[in-house]
Amino acid sequence: MALFNGGKISLSNIPVLVVEKFRAQIIESCGESSRLVNLFGILETNGYLRLLAVLGVDEEARLDILSTFISLESPQYESLTKDLTQAHLFEREIAEQWAVKPVGHPWLKPLRYHSNYRQAEDIWQGINDKIIPGGYPFYAVEGEEVHEIGVGPVHAGIIEPGHFRFQCHGEEILHLEIQLGYQHRGIEPMMQGQDLRRSMLLSESIVGDTSIGHSTAFSEVVESLTGCSITPRAQAIRAIALELERLANHVGDLGALGMDAGFLPTSAYFGRMRGDYLNLLLILTGNRFGKGLCRPGGVLFDIDNKMANDFCLKLKKYRDEFKDVSDLLFTRPSVLARFEGVGIVSPKDAKEIGLVGPAGRASQMECDVRINYASGMWQFQHVPISLGATGDVYARALVRSQEVLRSLEFLLRVLPSLPAGDIFVAPGPMKPDTVAVSMVEGWRGEIMHVGISDNQGGFGRYKIKDPSFHNWFGLAYAMRGQEISDFPLCNKSFNLSYCGHDL
Repeated sequence: MALFNGGKISLSNIPVLVVEKFRAQIIESCGESSRLVNLFGILETNGYLRLLAVLGVDEEARLDILSTFISLESPQYESLTKDLTQAHLFEREIAEQWAVKPVGHPWLKPLRYHSNYRQAEDIWQGINDKIIPGGYPFYAVEGEEVHEIGVGPVHAGIIEPGHFRFQCHGEEILHLEIQLGYQHRGIEPMMQGQDLRRSMLLSESIVGDTSIGHSTAFSEVVESLTGCSITPRAQAIRAIALELERLANHVGDLGALGMDAGFLPTSAYFGRMRGDYLNLLLILTGNRFGKGLCRPGGVLFDIDNKMANDFCLKLKKYRDEFKDVSDLLFTRPSVLARFEGVGIVSPKDAKEIGLVGPAGRASQMECDVRINYASGMWQFQHVPISLGATGDVYARALVRSQEVLRSLEFLLRVLPSLPAGDIFVAPGPMKPDTVAVSMVEGWRGEIMHVGISDNQGGFGRYKIKDPSFHNWFGLAYAMRGQEISDFPLCNKSFNLSYCGHDL
C-alpha cells in the first residue's frame, strides 16, 4: 500500500502477508529500488504481534507499507538481517521490546537494556552461552599482541552514557563495538494515550538539539490524523526554524572538527558563530533550542517584517563570515592531512547498513527528505542536495559546509517573502485506528514518526526513529582499520545522539 510523507492510512487497509511472503517482499524490494525505513511491532489483542514495515522508494517520493502477524504462542520468525543488513537494529529492537525471536539473526544482542513490553520469558536466554545475567556479549578478537580498550559508559563533559569497546592490534582498530541504552527513557510508551499536550512536550525532548525536527514530525502526525491543514505561513516558519537548527549544529560540528584536528582558529570562530544561530532561535521562540514553537495546527510564534529584515541583515553577515572561516579550514594542509582518508564508509557499505543524513550523503547516498519526500514548505522551495564522494571525515565535513551555505540561501530567499495569513488552526479529533507517517530532514538526517491512533482519541502506539539509530553502526564501520588516535575525530564527524538511540 503506497503512502506519501505526511499521509495516513486506515490500519485495516494495510496489506497483511504471511510471514514468508512478508520477508521475501521486503528483501526483493530493497534489492531493487527501495530501502527499509522502519520496522516495528504492534501488540494486538488476539494473541498476535503485528510487524509493520515501511519501505522508502526515494526516487518516487513514495512509502510502501506492509505487515504480517506473528503468533505469540510461537514468537519467532526467520530473520531478515541475514539477507538484509538494514534490518539489523530493527530486529534487535523487536526482539527486546516484544520477546519475539528473529531466527538466524547474526548479531542478536540487547539494544537498550529494558524488560520486554509483554513481560514474556527473557528472549536472550540460550541465544549465546557467553551471556551472563546483567552482562553483555561483546565481540572479542584473540591473538598475539591483540589488546582491548574500553571507553565509557561515563564520559567527560555533559553527555549521555555510551560504551565503546575497541579490539586493537597495536594502534590499529580491528573492530569497534558500540553499546548504548544505558539511560533508556521509555519515550515511546510515554507518547501513548490521550494526553496529546504531554506527548507534544515529550516530542521536544526526544533529542534536545533537534527539538524543531522532532516536534515538527510529531505535529505533522497529529495534523494528518485530524485532517488539519496548516497555513502556508506556519509551514514557512517551521521551515525557517528547522534551518536555523541545522545551521547552529552544522557550524558547531565544523568547529569541533577543527578542535579535534588541532586547528584552534576555526574552533573558536565556529563556536562563536554557533551561538549566533542559537540566538536567532532565541529571538524567534524565546529559547535557544526552539522549544514551544511547533504545535499541531501550526506554530505559536510569528515573524513580523522587522524581525524578518533583522534576520536577513544578520544572516548576510554570518554568510560572509562563514565563507572566510570555512576557506580557512578547508585550505590548510595540516587539516586536510587529518581529514582525508580517515574513517571511510564506502557507498556500498553505506547503502548496505542504511546510512542517512550528511553521513550518508558523504558516501554518495542521494537522499534528503526535503527533496525526496518534500512536504510543507519544501514542496515550493528547492534546496539542492549536498553530496560528498569519498565517505571520509573530509567528505562529512564538506557536506556540512555545503549545507550551511544552502540553508543560508534558503533563509535569505524565504524571509523577505513570507506568505500572509494566520499561524495556527485548531486541529479536531483524531481519526481512530489509523496510521500516520511523518518524515523530516533533521540536521543529523532522516527523522521518522509513526503514530497509530486508537478508538479513544489518543495514540495506541507511537514509533520514533532518530537518524542516529541508523548511523551509530556506520561509525563502527568507519573505524575498522583506523588508528585508535583517529577515533575522536571520526566520532565527531558523525556527531550522533545517545538519547536519539536510547528512546
